[in-house]
Amino acid sequence: MSDTPIPDRASALALMQEYTASESLRKHMLSVEAAIRAYATRLGEDPERWGLAGLMHDFDYERFPNEAHSASEEHPAHGVRLLRERGYPEDVLQAILGHAHYTGVARETAMAKALFAVDELTGLITATALVKPSRSVHDVDARSVRKKMKDKAFARGVSREDVVQGAQELGVDLDEHIQFVIGAMQSCAADLGLQGTPASP
Repeated sequence: MSDTPIPDRASALALMQEYTASESLRKHMLSVEAAIRAYATRLGEDPERWGLAGLMHDFDYERFPNEAHSASEEHPAHGVRLLRERGYPEDVLQAILGHAHYTGVARETAMAKALFAVDELTGLITATALVKPSRSVHDVDARSVRKKMKDKAFARGVSREDVVQGAQELGVDLDEHIQFVIGAMQSCAADLGLQGTPASP
């Protein structure tokens, strides 16, 4: 399965942008891509292959939200069907399916576990950065994210349970996991719109 050739990132990015108008959703997928690529490198896996799962995991979300009448018409099943037609490998597709609880698809590979583990967390890190005076991810650390996690009213769309469960499934300490993902996002802060604004003189 891992020998299956993968589409190049440029064509994947073009497809993601074609389907996704929302700038915040595009940046979310770029955040998840950065985090899962970092985990691939750390675990000795292929960052290009893992990166595809991160980059494309929500590409169909705007057009096919999970409110469809049948499961095959909703996110992420619809998107996975399109990606399969375009030759995306099954391990990437299974990871994408596994990031949503309601698909019932088990997360059996390290790639699938990593995608689930970073998905909600990147949203929480982004929200934490955007309430900083600098609006910069460079001013975020695990402690500040953990503090915001305790505030139920903050970024209430982010599932704290998924963040905790994701770290457990991946077998990493939660604080270490948070700091690792922050580091991955810091490495491409400009692309994520999280490089911040310089302080006034």
